[in-house]
Amino acid sequence: MIEEDTQDLDTESNVTFKDLGVVDVLVEACERLKWSKPTKIQKEAIPLALEGKDVIGLAETGSGKTGAFALPILQALLDKPQRLFALVLTPTRELAYQICEQFNALGSTIGIKCAVIVGGIDMFDQALMLAKKPHVLIATPGRLVDHLENTKGFSLRALKYLVMDEADRILNMDFEQEVDKILKVIPRERKTFLFSATMTKKVQKLQRACLSNPSKVEVNNKYKTVDNLVQSYLFIPVKYKDVYLVYILNELAGNSFIIFSSTCSNTQRLAIMLRNLGFKAIPLNGQMSQEKRLGSLNKFKSKSSSILIATDVASRGLDIPHVDVVINFDIPTHSKDYIHRVGRTARAGRAGRAITFVTQYEVELYKRIEELLKKQLPLYKTEEEEVMQLVERVSEAQRYTKIELKDAEAKKLEAKKRKRGQADDDTEESSGVREKFKQKRKK
Repeated sequence: MIEEDTQDLDTESNVTFKDLGVVDVLVEACERLKWSKPTKIQKEAIPLALEGKDVIGLAETGSGKTGAFALPILQALLDKPQRLFALVLTPTRELAYQICEQFNALGSTIGIKCAVIVGGIDMFDQALMLAKKPHVLIATPGRLVDHLENTKGFSLRALKYLVMDEADRILNMDFEQEVDKILKVIPRERKTFLFSATMTKKVQKLQRACLSNPSKVEVNNKYKTVDNLVQSYLFIPVKYKDVYLVYILNELAGNSFIIFSSTCSNTQRLAIMLRNLGFKAIPLNGQMSQEKRLGSLNKFKSKSSSILIATDVASRGLDIPHVDVVINFDIPTHSKDYIHRVGRTARAGRAGRAITFVTQYEVELYKRIEELLKKQLPLYKTEEEEVMQLVERVSEAQRYTKIELKDAEAKKLEAKKRKRGQADDDTEESSGVREKFKQKRKK
C-alpha cells in the first residue's frame, strides 16, 4: 500500500482534496491511502488541471507530484471513459512501476486498467497488454517508440492526456528523438502536464514544443535541500574509502542506508564486500535485469535489507519512504544530482542525514556542490584510531570479494561459450561443413 510517506504536506493550510474540486470517489481513495491533505504542488496544480489547462510543474521528488497529475486524469476518465486515455512518460523503469502502483491504488474502486511499457520485458507480452487497450499507459520513451513502430494495431491517435514526469531527466538521458517521435503520432488536441525538478534549457524548449498556453506552478526553491536534512562531508584518502564506509555503517547501525556509487560494477563490488562483513546489502543498477532491479527495491522497501547500493538510476523519483541516511560514496559529476540523491532521505517532515565522501581527487566536484547549495557543509567527525582498527577486516573482505567477482565472471564466460557452442551445433550450415570435412578426410 502506498501511504503518505512521500507527501510533502502543506501544513499552513486546511484545504482538503474536496475543496480543490476532486470528486467524492477519489477523495475516499485519497483517504484510504492516508493522504489527509493535499501537498503544495497538488494544491496548486489540481485546480488548474481540472479547469482543463496545460500545466508545467516545478517540484522536487517527494512533493506528491504523482497525485497532482493522477487525480485530474482519473477524474476526467470518470467523466468520459475511454481506452488509451492517458500516457505518462518517465525516465526509468522503476519510476514507471511506481507511478502505475499509485494509479492502481487511487483508481482501485473505479476499475482503472494500467499498463507499464518499459525495456527489459518481452515485447510480445507487452503487445498482448497493449491489445487489451488499458486506460493509462506508463512508459519509458525508447520502448514506447519500439511498439509504435513495430506493434500492429497499436496507436495513440485518440489520446487525451500526456504527462512527462521528471522531464529534465528524460531529456538528460538523450530521449529527445524518441520524445519528438511520440509527439508526432499523438493528437495536437490534448491536455499536457510537464513535471520537472529543474527548469533547464532543454525543458524550456520542450515546453514550447508541446504545451499550449500552460499555467506554471513552482513550489521548489531552486537547488534547496530540506531543513530537516543534516548534511556533512568526510575528507578521506581514496585507499581508505571502503574502511570509512564500514566505520560509518557501524556507527549509525540500526538505520536504513542508500549508498550512491558512480559505476554499476562498484555497486556490485560494495554489496558483496559488505555482505562478507555481515551487513544486509543489495545492489541496484542499470545493468541488472528488470526482475532483479525490482527484487532489490522490494527487499529494501520491505526492510529485509537495510542497505541499498545504487547508481543514479535510483536517485530520482523513487518512492522509498524509510531511508534514514544517504551516503555519497562517489561524488556525482553533475552537482544537481546531489540534490536528487539526498532527496531520498528527510521526506515528509522526517529527519534525515547525508554524508558525502570527498577524496583528494574530488575536491573540485565537492566545491561545486557547496556553490550550488550556497553554504559550507560541516565535517563529519570520526575517530581515526577506531577507523584504522577496521583495516585488517575490510582488507580480508576485499580479498574474498575479488575472488567472488572473478568466479562470477568466469561462470558468465563459460555460460556464453556453452550457448555459442550450442548455437553453432544447431545450424544446418555447420553440420554440412562437418560432413564435407569428413568426406575429404576419407578421400
